[in-house]
Amino acid sequence: MARCGGKLLLVAAVLLLGVPGAVAEDAQVNTIQDIFRHLRTCWKPPPAARARPIDITVVVSFNRAGNILGHPRITYESAEASDNDRLQYRVAVMEALQRCTPMPFTDAMAGAAAGRPFAIQFRNRKSSPDRTSPPTQERRA
Repeated sequence: MARCGGKLLLVAAVLLLGVPGAVAEDAQVNTIQDIFRHLRTCWKPPPAARARPIDITVVVSFNRAGNILGHPRITYESAEASDNDRLQYRVAVMEALQRCTPMPFTDAMAGAAAGRPFAIQFRNRKSSPDRTSPPTQERRA
């Protein structure tokens, strides 16, 4: 399993440091809600044929210029996710971050957001679980 985790980290690093992606065309980011809205425009979950739908959370910080500061860190993945599901969704998250950066911060937002960690949830499942089924166990990455 440690070997698989190393591969996932390598894939994420290659995606972030690789060829610059297209920046999402959007209005300037002036609020925290705008950050999440902007990232949603870049999110493309893997097709169901490649991975089952899961929820995944990444913690990421930005510098004043809107570029990613440090390394994004996956902090949550749905418990039922297989290794393949996790890999596909980690790649999709890193591609979304690549497409959306640099974040087009206004001057005021650049100062407010710089260096602060943001926990970004990428949800791709039903938001209201069936009340008759047992609660799912969370799996921390």
